[in-house]
Amino acid sequence: MSKLLFDQEHDGAEPPQPPEQHERRRGGRLLAAIGIVVAVLLVATVAAGLWVRGKIDPSGGPGEEVAVSIPEGTSTAGIAQLLADEGVVSDASAFRYYVRFKGGGPFQAGDYTLRQNSAMGDVVAALEEGPELVFDRLTVPEGLTLEEISERVEEIERFSSERFLEVAESGSVRSRYQPEGVDSLEGLLFPDTYQLDAREDEEALVTRMVEQFDAVATNLGYERAEEQVGLTPYEAIVVASLVESEARVPEDRAKISRVIHNRIEKDMLLQIDATVIYAMGGEPREGGRVLFSDLETDSPYNTYKNPGLPPTPIAVPGRAALEAALNPEEGDWLYYVKYEEDGTHAFSTTNEEHNRRIAEAKAKGVNP
Repeated sequence: MSKLLFDQEHDGAEPPQPPEQHERRRGGRLLAAIGIVVAVLLVATVAAGLWVRGKIDPSGGPGEEVAVSIPEGTSTAGIAQLLADEGVVSDASAFRYYVRFKGGGPFQAGDYTLRQNSAMGDVVAALEEGPELVFDRLTVPEGLTLEEISERVEEIERFSSERFLEVAESGSVRSRYQPEGVDSLEGLLFPDTYQLDAREDEEALVTRMVEQFDAVATNLGYERAEEQVGLTPYEAIVVASLVESEARVPEDRAKISRVIHNRIEKDMLLQIDATVIYAMGGEPREGGRVLFSDLETDSPYNTYKNPGLPPTPIAVPGRAALEAALNPEEGDWLYYVKYEEDGTHAFSTTNEEHNRRIAEAKAKGVNP
């Protein structure tokens, strides 16, 4: 029998595929595309990570030191830009984000010494330690007046003697031993050596000196001055300033204190040369001498003319003088005179004895 059906002539085309096989092929192509995208993202992520790591911890280690000054009020972004400009960090934005995510700051204004090409962690650590403090050194010896202290203060370039005196005489900073109605801190600034950082000004210095004085006076018992020596704490400080101004050797302090207390108790004029010198403006004549004409100086500080203590201290007393004022040595002395070249005094109970001591001192070539 003849074949009625013939195969379709082959034209070279792929035979039709089942739907399932077609879907598998399209899914494969999608997976391949996704794989390529993932690979690209991985490469990009690794590259970005390496870039960030290179910014955070640059290769080659830290370089040369550079001085970086951060002005007051500078933001973290501003600090980041300063650091980038100086080459401390390689990228300001990267440093800013590093601080945000790792934590750090706010950073203090001031001067820093940092290294170029530093790891950001090291830079943050250095900034958190704070700026380098450059100290000015001020030494105030015992026995100086406010005016004399101000002259030493002006030796510090950034300080002004006028501003120091303005603060010390205005009453804006006060000692706990300063009576009402007395604004001057004469005699109430403790003599010591002070280290002053760049943030401290004249007011800060005065405050520190007053706080130190109050601490020492309180430690010595000045709050109990009235029961101990019959004087107010401020009056006892005035006595300490007289002792400081008159004594030249440590052994004389408590004895001079006794003479002052004895004269106060007997309502005698104190007749202390140092008060006359203070009344004359604090400039003694050559050799520290006081002339008879000087004793007529018209001033409430002249204890040759005015009874009792001067109205304020005449100098800053040190700890030893403050202690002597509260603890006078036992004795009936009413007079003293310079008796030795080293400044040692001779003490007397009568005017006759005192005059003899003066004559003896002169005979030895000592100018009393």
